[in-house]
Amino acid sequence: MKLGVIGVGRIGAHHAGVLKGLDDVEAIHATDVVPGAAAKVSAELGLTPFDTPEDLFRSGINGLIIASSTPTHPEFVMAALEAGIPTFCEKPVADNPRAAQELLDKTSGTDVPVHIGFHRRFDPGHVRAKEELRSGNLGFVHTIRSTVLDPAPPPAEYIAISGGIYHDCSVHDIDAIRWVSDSQVVEVFAAGGNRGEAFFKEAGDVDTGAAILRLEDGTIGIISNSRYNGGGYDVRLELHGSRGAVSAGLDDSYPMRSLEEGVEFPKGPPASFFMDRFKAAYIAELTAFTEVVAGLRESPCTIADAVETSWVAEACTVSLRENRLVRLDELR
Repeated sequence: MKLGVIGVGRIGAHHAGVLKGLDDVEAIHATDVVPGAAAKVSAELGLTPFDTPEDLFRSGINGLIIASSTPTHPEFVMAALEAGIPTFCEKPVADNPRAAQELLDKTSGTDVPVHIGFHRRFDPGHVRAKEELRSGNLGFVHTIRSTVLDPAPPPAEYIAISGGIYHDCSVHDIDAIRWVSDSQVVEVFAAGGNRGEAFFKEAGDVDTGAAILRLEDGTIGIISNSRYNGGGYDVRLELHGSRGAVSAGLDDSYPMRSLEEGVEFPKGPPASFFMDRFKAAYIAELTAFTEVVAGLRESPCTIADAVETSWVAEACTVSLRENRLVRLDELR
């Protein structure tokens, strides 16, 4: 199959590199709004560059990967669906939940699949965590903890347009909790702080955030995020149940030292970059998309999934700003 990529920045170029290693992918066509970007990345990776998205759509692609800036996602999703092209769109599907809901409403009548890129659904540890919960081995699960701690913050320019820590970072935790539990979030309480660079506060954001989610089945979700984790990149999911507890991401790369005498775990080294931590997940995710394009499976993460996650992130953002408990049904 021939696939197209719109946006060949860091994640778009990474996706193109992964796709080139998949057996069913014959060719990858690429474009970017930044002049010369598509030509440069195409020369490095052996892609075919196109000047505009319109040229890309006319090139005979069977599937499309959207890795452009967030505000452009709805436009390109609609263009792909109108052309009948199955589409993979990086998260988030839009830059706010109302725009995401509008896109969902516009696309509700189509049978052309859209796969939203929440890669933790394909991480082996997260997959096994979901299997453990479904098996009943843990008894009833009362607490789900999801963590993302970055080694260092992104640039100030990125933070200014990121939408805030809950929309940019916590969305992965929110989706993981919803996906693993098969339960919807009904209310949230969020808190955050700034101990690092001033540009977070200047952008109306925080460098460290936490949120407590109450799910409709009574499970409590706890999210912890920070842009400053000097020990390394830390992504974990913990399930705590009446019969046992399990964790995804707790291995020798765990970026924390034990102070207990005689304890050698973890042996290290810690992960320093999310693409290293989730290498297997990205391969599995994009392999799944080629199966979606081929008609072998339905989308494993739909626009509707992305809309729900976006509403929860918005509720966390409101809770942080107004310092109160926020119910999801008051925002819709």
